[in-house]
Amino acid sequence: MTGLIFARFSRPRARFVFANNAVITRHEGRITLMIRMANARHNVISRANARLWIIRVERTKEGDQLRRFYELKLDRSDHPIFVLSWMLFHVIDKDSPLHGLTASDLTESDALLVLNVGGVDDSSAQQLYARHVYSWRDIRWQHRYKDITSVSPQGRFLLDYTKFHETVSEE
Repeated sequence: MTGLIFARFSRPRARFVFANNAVITRHEGRITLMIRMANARHNVISRANARLWIIRVERTKEGDQLRRFYELKLDRSDHPIFVLSWMLFHVIDKDSPLHGLTASDLTESDALLVLNVGGVDDSSAQQLYARHVYSWRDIRWQHRYKDITSVSPQGRFLLDYTKFHETVSEE
């Protein structure tokens, strides 16, 4: 019994932090949906992967209402060693399920973004999973994330997590 209890409570838990809002902005000249996330444990997660879907209400030609989901292709869906932060990018081009949609379209269709993240905890060799859901209310159009990176006087890369959830309007 002690072994079962130990196994249950000693399993590593994913401690991913997801930005409060997804943003849609121009990135490298293209309209892009971006999501910022971080590994709060600061340990190494190998073979990290992410998949993103949009779920929305649609009407059929017969007038029936259904919820449909579409995978949103990520610029990079894998991360070899997820230690600090990771920015996910989905380019909204002609092949994207978001192409031509506006904020009011997402509101009307009660859209949700569902993000699933997984990987292997290097310290325990166990699989970690996390999921985060953004509603249409959580998407900031024409915003970008505030920069959280800097370099210390010693030349070390620093992340300022106090700005992690902050966005800046581009209007």
